[in-house]
Amino acid sequence: MLLMKGKDVADQVKANISDKLSQLKNQNITLTLAILLVGDDPASHVYTNRLEKLAQSLGLQTKVLRLAATSDNKAVLDCLETLNQDPTITGILPMMPLPKHLDSQLIANSIAPAKDLDCLNNENIGKLYGSNYPWAPCTPRAVMETLKFYNIALEGKHVVVIGRSNVVGKPVANLLLNQNATVTICHSRTQNLAALTRQADIIVAAVGIAEFVKPDMVKAGVVIVDVGINQVADKLLGDVQADVQALASAFTPVPGGIGTVSTSMVIQALLKNYL
Repeated sequence: MLLMKGKDVADQVKANISDKLSQLKNQNITLTLAILLVGDDPASHVYTNRLEKLAQSLGLQTKVLRLAATSDNKAVLDCLETLNQDPTITGILPMMPLPKHLDSQLIANSIAPAKDLDCLNNENIGKLYGSNYPWAPCTPRAVMETLKFYNIALEGKHVVVIGRSNVVGKPVANLLLNQNATVTICHSRTQNLAALTRQADIIVAAVGIAEFVKPDMVKAGVVIVDVGINQVADKLLGDVQADVQALASAFTPVPGGIGTVSTSMVIQALLKNYL
């Protein structure tokens, strides 16, 4: 079984952008990543902490704005407008999911397209689905970068994506289609889900439910890409039960898998106007 570690992939991505970062530093160009964190979602806090450490290790500036879970739409929109207008802010990344009482689409569309690092604004979404736009959301790009790094063939393969979010499920399905995979999108309410996942050559699990995918849902030799980061008690668990690993031909660990690569893709997106 091939363990698809995220560190090796992330190290390659960072190596590819390190020269550009050095050039920008020599030109006295400072890049600043703004992270907007609303509420107390544990996975979002984990991801924010990782991003801060990575950015700082690369000599980049970070600005983390933390709003209470009870914040209303206006408070979030006002915060984003301040970031949009701030010339020192290079890119903006709001942590998703937002608290359920907030209008996520309204908030996403308020991010200036040029500063939108996770392809949330409708203008950037239109580019993603209407053309071969390279700046898909960071986590789907991390999935594709990992599959490419480990030489996982996609053309003609049946990929089942579990999850339909705008930041992972839908865009990763689009990227897989662009590589000539045959894609089925499922979610937590799909009927006879196991019958579909057992047909998959590759499963991308992005449903956001700890250990959702179990051994009886996969066939032997399947490639598992586990996007989930779920805080359960004092542990980080993926969307795939650990026992599935014994059946897989390749598997991304949690932690240490896609999340590790995803943070490096955020930094890459921060550089998109300079690459």
